[in-house]
Amino acid sequence: MKFLTFEYNKQKYYGVKVKREDSAWILPKLFEAFGEDKDYPKTLLEGITKYHTLDFQEIVRKLVEKADQEDDRHLYKAPFSEITFLAPVEPPNNTISFGRNYKKHAEELGNKVELTVFTKANSSLVGDEGTINDFKEVTSELDYEGELGVVIGKEAHNIEPHMAFDYIYGYTIVNDISARDLQKKFKQFFMAKSLATPMGPYIVTKDELPNPENTAIVTKVNDEIRQDGNTSDMVLKIEDLVSEVSKYVKLQPGDVIATGTPEGVAAGLPDVDFLKSGDVVRVSINGIGTLTTYIK
Repeated sequence: MKFLTFEYNKQKYYGVKVKREDSAWILPKLFEAFGEDKDYPKTLLEGITKYHTLDFQEIVRKLVEKADQEDDRHLYKAPFSEITFLAPVEPPNNTISFGRNYKKHAEELGNKVELTVFTKANSSLVGDEGTINDFKEVTSELDYEGELGVVIGKEAHNIEPHMAFDYIYGYTIVNDISARDLQKKFKQFFMAKSLATPMGPYIVTKDELPNPENTAIVTKVNDEIRQDGNTSDMVLKIEDLVSEVSKYVKLQPGDVIATGTPEGVAAGLPDVDFLKSGDVVRVSINGIGTLTTYIK
């Protein structure tokens, strides 16, 4: 299933993508009309937290089946052309990110391949088809980083690597927007990485992306391919990343771990401009979709 959060008719909802349609089932409306639990989850984060992954999917599947049999089923759908995508979930912790987890990316920036962990403020989250500033008042080196995001499904603390996938709910796309000059200025990443964090368009449940450690990541700027990588090139694999973070941070349902970026960022390419007003960035990951961001 592909879950999303969005604004529709001036209200905030969450839902699941309708198969073979560019629209979403509005899950709060389905719970109200066809659900047995009147204390149903009001947000996607509540849904992930309240139910185990498979339980939530089964509940949603049954609701969709009931709604799809109704003559007025269109009342329970929101066309993509009429919604505003939001980040699919707001992590209980800040978005947790790994740097230097692709060897060639570390090398293109002249860095060692070593464990680098930082967070990005939740206030920076932006949904698919969102517009962000060029932030020229604070940076002249705004850069993109297409990444696979891992969404945690249940509380995880000090877990072993071989157990990690049991704690994963699904996957999303993260564009780790970075101000390179601010990274150098502050000697840490939080300020430089919290200007904007596009995320989405969906959280894809893990059953729909059975091999997340061998899937393509492509980032385009104005339709020019800049990054053309694969998650198989990660130094630390997903199970290692989740396990490592859980040693120090009690991960909560809805937390997102960004797993690093392949080579091809503007800072590592000769004769390539940093992001500027008018640019369009598209990050695509096989099995999830495409996350589009406009720079104004």
